[in-house]
This record gives sequence, structure tokens and C-alpha cells, in this order.
Amino acid sequence: MHPRFCVSPRRLLLAFTTVAFVSSAGLALAQSAPIKIGLPIPLTGPYGAEAKDQAKNAELAVKEFNDAGGLAGRRAELLVRDDKLNPGEAATRTLELLEKDGANFIVGGLSAATQLSINNVTRQRKVIYVSISQSDAINEAADASPYTFHEALNPHMTTQALGRFVFKKGMRIAFLTADYAYGQEMTRGFTRIAKEVGAEVVGEVKHPLGHQDYSTFLPRLQAMKPDVLVFNNFGRDNQVAIKQAADFGMKKSMRFMTPILTYTARVSGGPSVYDGVIGGTQYFWGIQDGTPSAKTFNASFRALNDGRYPSDYGAMAYSAVKSLLLAVKAAGSTDTEKVATSLRALKYDTYKGTQYYRACDQQSVQSVMVIESKAKDVKDPADVFRVVHVEPASESMLRSCQELGFK
Repeated sequence: MHPRFCVSPRRLLLAFTTVAFVSSAGLALAQSAPIKIGLPIPLTGPYGAEAKDQAKNAELAVKEFNDAGGLAGRRAELLVRDDKLNPGEAATRTLELLEKDGANFIVGGLSAATQLSINNVTRQRKVIYVSISQSDAINEAADASPYTFHEALNPHMTTQALGRFVFKKGMRIAFLTADYAYGQEMTRGFTRIAKEVGAEVVGEVKHPLGHQDYSTFLPRLQAMKPDVLVFNNFGRDNQVAIKQAADFGMKKSMRFMTPILTYTARVSGGPSVYDGVIGGTQYFWGIQDGTPSAKTFNASFRALNDGRYPSDYGAMAYSAVKSLLLAVKAAGSTDTEKVATSLRALKYDTYKGTQYYRACDQQSVQSVMVIESKAKDVKDPADVFRVVHVEPASESMLRSCQELGFK
């Protein structure tokens, strides 16, 4: 053999030692590196109040995980980014979180459109994504992924629970709808349940996202003479539309209903705007007297937030991050496949009762609450809703796997 191809035993031992040292150092670094969770949400724009509460609640879930020792001492870290309620921005921020910031997992999205955009990025890169906003489209087979989980309610669940409770045979139903996926999906769900119970849909008026003046829409809706006017919009849009419709005197002749009646909108809008409005939600802090996990969650949040109660959409972000970290702990790893398997097997009660992810679409099966806004004589300014009905967790509330396109 040519001398230059000969390696002395001493050099060979040194090479092996170096490789072993580098490998063990890399492994130690990986085992001590923070567990990074990216949170793209619309901190600016008409959903900003809900998004900021989501960030605060997600931070609580991370703190609790770290205070309990993390994953064998490995701590979690939350990376919050503003997607500005824009699908392109959401995709860009998600890509940066994964490729620049090294996020292990993604939680977030506060509109159907940004959810789908985020999911497109995470699905291609085989990264776990837990969605925290209502969407029906993201549950369908076309957008499915073994790594996409849905902590939020979806419009079908919400409209099933609320429509069955409110709609009666012979009622006239009209819609004021934000003209994008969320509003359209809510209209579709309510139309379906109206047909099932024998109510009549008498019309729909659509408006653009972020609209400020509804005066041209209201006379058209009033002329339809509905028994129930459904506001299929969200956040600031919902607050402004309901206020202007009330000022227009429409509450005198019809009932106001909205699929998602949020705590943040009710507190900022005030009792006079929302008085008597009925809606759906996944959480209200007032259930704490009969729900131990809600009592624990409320107390933990209030201790860190000047006595404030958590909001509904905030609670959902808490549960998404909390359940994800429970799965990480159960898996004993941040490996995507192991954590995804752990999430599929998880039965969790983070804030309102037992939940689990359905097999085909990985939708969280959970309870749906029907709430009514209280009048202005409420003594506690935070006690803004009355829970009038709770639809228990059941897969019967979901569209079938076959209908969603799964074989």
C-alpha cells in the first residue's frame, strides 16, 4: 500500500475520539436547547385584542411547563410573531420561525385564511401545527396532514350547538356576513341547521373584512323581517356591526345572535351594545364553580395578570400549548413523529373538561357553550355572560370523516 494511504493507530484513535466528542457535544446541545414554539397571530388589526390575550395565555402554559421542570430540565420558549391578519404575512412569519428561529412546533392563526396559509408551510415541512381559530376548510382531507391538529372549535360544531338551541320551526333567519372563509363557513353551517329544524333563511348581506360603516347594509336586513339576525363576523367587526344595528333600533323587532361571542369584544363594547345578544363559545371563566380545571386555570392566569380573567380565545391558546407540551413530556422527546403520536393518544383536561383528537381529521372533540350577554346591572364587571346551555363533547357534533373526504 502506498505510504500516503497508511494511517497510524495513534492518528486513527485521535480521529475516532474527535468524532465521538463532536457527536456527544452535539447531542448534549440538542438535549439542552430550548423547546421553541412559534405563535403567529394578528397582534395588529381588527382581531388584535383576542390575539394579545392568546399570547398571554400561551405564555402561562409555557411557564407552567418550565416551572414543573420542563423536559428533563429542558425549558420551553414562546416565539410570538405578528401575522397582521394577512395570509402572505402569516406564511412568511411561519417560514422565518422554522428556518431562521429554529421553532420545533407552531401554534396559532386567528382567521381561516391565515390558518390555511400557516398549515401549507408546516405541512410541506412536516412540522406539527396546532390551529387555534375556527375553520371548516382546514379539517377537510385536501388540507389534512399527520402533523396538523385543531384545538379550536370549528364552524360546524359552533353552528350545530347554537342553531339547535336557538332556531325553531317557522323562524325567519337573516345573516350579516364577513365576506371571507370564516363568515361563509358560519353561514353554511347555520343554513344547514335551519333546514334541519324547519327555520327559513330569508337572506344574507355580505361585508368586507375590517368594515366600519354598516348603515347601507342595515335597511336591507331590516326589510327581510327576520326573527333572528345572525352576525357572522368577528372581533372589532362584530362589535361595530352589533352596535350600529342596535342604534338603528333593530333589537326591538329581532333577536341578535353571533356564532362566537367573545369576552374581549363584550368587555370593550360594553353591556348596552351586547345586552341580550346570544352566541357560542368554547370557554367562559364563570364555569369554574363546577369545573376544577377551569378554577385552577383561572387562578393561575389571574395571579400573573393583575386579577384579570382569561378570555375565551386566550384559553384556547393556553390549551393548545399546554396539550402540546403534555404530549412532548409523554413522548419524552421533541421528535415530530413521536410527539404527533403522543398527541393522537392524548386525553387532556386543561381548562374545561376532557378533550381528545379525533383520528381522521385530528379535531379536538370538546364541549360547546351557548352564552347570553348579561344586562348592564351586573355587579362584577367581569361577569358578563350567562351560560344557558352546554353541548357536551361528542363526535356527533362533527362532520363525518367521509363528508370531509377521508376514506
